[in-house]
Amino acid sequence: MSKNLIERLNDGPVLCAEIGKEHLLQPLQKNALQIAKDSREEFKDLDLMVCGDVANTNVWDPNDKQTDLECQKMFEEQVAWAKEAGVDFVIAETITWLGELKIALKAIQDAGLIAVCNFSIKRDEVTRDGYTPGDACKILEDNGADVVGLNCFRGPKMTMKLLPEIREKVSCHVAALPVPYRTTEKDPGFLNQTDEGCDCIPGGNAFPVALDNLYCNRFEMGEFAKECAEKKINFIGICCGAEPHHVREMAVALGRKPIAYKYYPDMSKHYAHGTDSSLKHLNTDVAKSL
Repeated sequence: MSKNLIERLNDGPVLCAEIGKEHLLQPLQKNALQIAKDSREEFKDLDLMVCGDVANTNVWDPNDKQTDLECQKMFEEQVAWAKEAGVDFVIAETITWLGELKIALKAIQDAGLIAVCNFSIKRDEVTRDGYTPGDACKILEDNGADVVGLNCFRGPKMTMKLLPEIREKVSCHVAALPVPYRTTEKDPGFLNQTDEGCDCIPGGNAFPVALDNLYCNRFEMGEFAKECAEKKINFIGICCGAEPHHVREMAVALGRKPIAYKYYPDMSKHYAHGTDSSLKHLNTDVAKSL
């Protein structure tokens, strides 16, 4: 995508209902959309885009047709809020069922908006209704999706593993937004990840509050962005766990110079590792022995 992106926050109706906060869903989403629009207005020269968002409902059941209607209603309501706010496009994301994502796609299309459709793929590398990522994305493209791809669950390496098949199967834009965690072949998704260096995590699952030691650094995410560009994956981002330094490094890796570049680390005057002529050799000469 040639423009920059501002994505607003997403909270699903079911999640809000489960914690007794359903009444906050509409103002939460509308306020988040307004924040995104305000950011676009503040930085007009950056050619920013604002997107709406819908995500997994945790309601859809392929064996219960009634849930088709329930999901449709949820998606239509949230897409309507996004359209009212004047978004440029809508992302449907973190969905594990092709059937559910098709419902979300239709809601976006019916509103006359550009649709980005992203799957989250579990450890057996298929959707929950049994489609490979490539085949599932091809079906969405054939149904009119403008962008298809992957987000969440998997870290950069395990996301990249699945992207070539998608790129080969579709002709539209392909999206890749991994979580910034070092997921592996053994534990491809961060929802079920172990930290081999720690034996005191209750239950053994590092998700969600003990993932610290498995965190990707900024340079790993920068390398992911470059590999995406090389493989013609052209809607590039980052999902749960993202920090500003990740996004900045990804932008720099793609040849951009974002506003935050002024905060880019400058080690030239570090007392030991610096290169500035004003530094004392007494300190720089022993830098590697510290």
